[in-house]
Amino acid sequence: MAWSNESVVTEFILRGLSSSSELQIFCFLFFSIIYAATVLGNLLIVLTIMLEPRLHSPMYFLLGNLSFIDMSLASFATPKMIADFLSEHKAISFEGCITQIFFLHLLGGAEIVLLIAMSFDRYVAICKPLRYLTIMSQRTCIGLVILSWVVGIFHALSQLAFTVNLPFCGPNEVDSFFCDLPLVIKLACIDTYILGVFMISTSGMIALVCFILLVISYTIILVTVRQRSSGRSSKALSTCSAHFTVVTLFFGPCIFIYVWPFTDFPIDKVLSVFYTIFTPLLNPVIYTLRNKDVKDSMRKLSSRMFKSRKTVQTP
Repeated sequence: MAWSNESVVTEFILRGLSSSSELQIFCFLFFSIIYAATVLGNLLIVLTIMLEPRLHSPMYFLLGNLSFIDMSLASFATPKMIADFLSEHKAISFEGCITQIFFLHLLGGAEIVLLIAMSFDRYVAICKPLRYLTIMSQRTCIGLVILSWVVGIFHALSQLAFTVNLPFCGPNEVDSFFCDLPLVIKLACIDTYILGVFMISTSGMIALVCFILLVISYTIILVTVRQRSSGRSSKALSTCSAHFTVVTLFFGPCIFIYVWPFTDFPIDKVLSVFYTIFTPLLNPVIYTLRNKDVKDSMRKLSSRMFKSRKTVQTP
């Protein structure tokens, strides 16, 4: 893909979340804390799953990969946004803008496939427990993770295949804190209606269809769980409810933004903050607070690290 020779715009101006200097200081402190908590929380989950043998199962393997994607999703634009709170010239280069779009759709596409894989894992565990380890083998889990990244790459490239060659010769202000495809293509010097329709069919509708399929999947799981009245079923219900909460938090804003890309809603900016910053933070909170195994493993890991540090410090 080559950059368009017709574009005279070399950078885009990001309007950010607010023009108030006082509010920007508050936002700088607030989002710095949120970003640090997101990275540390997801990193803790990844390390706990890697280091605790009791968590070496298909469900936690997929959860660890989800935390890695969430950590990356929170990092593709948030550090730039935090730095812009202290800058008067909130600019991003044309190449940097395209890069943000690429990573947004790469990570978003990968997370969609991974959430579907996690739903499939729970379906097999609850509806076909005797064949669980056979179906969800190590090879299958690795294949699902690889598939999520491959789908993410192809999805991102499909979004940029036409976008990078659009002529940008006039307005260059993006009404957000990062470059999002629906906002950027509106700045092109040509009619982008057809491209917008393509974006709906590939991003908005895919997200909507996948969300509906996930709702159906978890409904089947819920019905199966309700037919059983055991402690194991109760644990499965708790796990699935946590999964479904994450699915709703991720897909809700995405569907709203990408199914109606031709219309500007004041809430769009809030939803962008939610699915790129808050959702990656809420995922580790939801999974740790509602999963006893993860909480116990984190306590054990913390205790082990504290004891080893104390041993090293003791002469």
